[in-house]
Amino acid sequence: MPTTTGVQADILASTLRILRDKEVDNTFRIIPLLDAIERGGNVEDVDGGSYIDSPVILTDHSTITQLSSGYEAVSLAVKDPMRTASYSWCDATAPVVITRKEELSNKGERAIIRIAEARLKQTMGMFKREIEKQIIAGNSTILTDLQSLNGLDGATGWFEEGAFGTQTNTVGGIAKSSFTTSWQNQVQNGDFATNGLKKMQSLLIDCQQYAPEGDVDLILASPTSYGLYKDELQQLERYVSATEERNMAGRLALQFNGAAMYIEPNLGFTGSGASNKMSMYFLNTRLFNVYFDRDAKFELGDMESISGYAAMSAQIAVRMQVCTSNLSGHGILINAET
Repeated sequence: MPTTTGVQADILASTLRILRDKEVDNTFRIIPLLDAIERGGNVEDVDGGSYIDSPVILTDHSTITQLSSGYEAVSLAVKDPMRTASYSWCDATAPVVITRKEELSNKGERAIIRIAEARLKQTMGMFKREIEKQIIAGNSTILTDLQSLNGLDGATGWFEEGAFGTQTNTVGGIAKSSFTTSWQNQVQNGDFATNGLKKMQSLLIDCQQYAPEGDVDLILASPTSYGLYKDELQQLERYVSATEERNMAGRLALQFNGAAMYIEPNLGFTGSGASNKMSMYFLNTRLFNVYFDRDAKFELGDMESISGYAAMSAQIAVRMQVCTSNLSGHGILINAET
């Protein structure tokens, strides 16, 4: 029985890698958070290791001494403001498979490449949806090693519903209760109809007061809260062209105080206590990093025969993690679904 030659397999693999690069770029564009982090230059490729050690600044280094007469003793009391947040990698893989029957039914290199391209797009789309689901809502049953922003009602993610200064989760191995003014997220709570715009403004101000650098530049909103915000603006709404935002898969983004706002379908979820709903994330992307192992950034392996099956496959390998250098510059708006 004729089989795919090594040369044909190499050509197919090379073509798929070119297509893969396009799909990686598209994946970032479709996920607003990853796209904003990439545009900010905070996507880093590193050489593996067991953990990611991310430096964070959580305290002041020294104290100020006023020199009224010039003879005052200068305080030399100092402390190390740096801490190291440590995160485990999230490793995942998925195959792109082509059966021998499909090869025989679609003669010619272009025909089989079209099949492989369709499979690759579907697989990359699956990765995109699962990554977004876990980062935003923390409810992926597969990528459970990937960090999540959702810390609602007992969840272990970054952003909690407790008042600023009272939160108790641990992020990157650092207890939020140990650094109540820098390792805690901002919170506003309440239905949108009452004073939604005021709560959004208060949340923005709180984030700006405590952010060590940058401002809130990205707001992710549930479909319902996005619609309520849009209705509130009426004729005052202003869109930013998608072409200004790296062509976010054809999306238009509303703005709030200069921050682009996108609909995030995974928001609007109810916490495990069934008492709170996550409506909006106010994010400062200067305080985010996405790390990839440089050898597993959606890396596509060689096409190889599958033992015992009339098929060949190539594995897509991903090793990544999202990290933050500060929590107080981010905020959440909860229960703004009415």
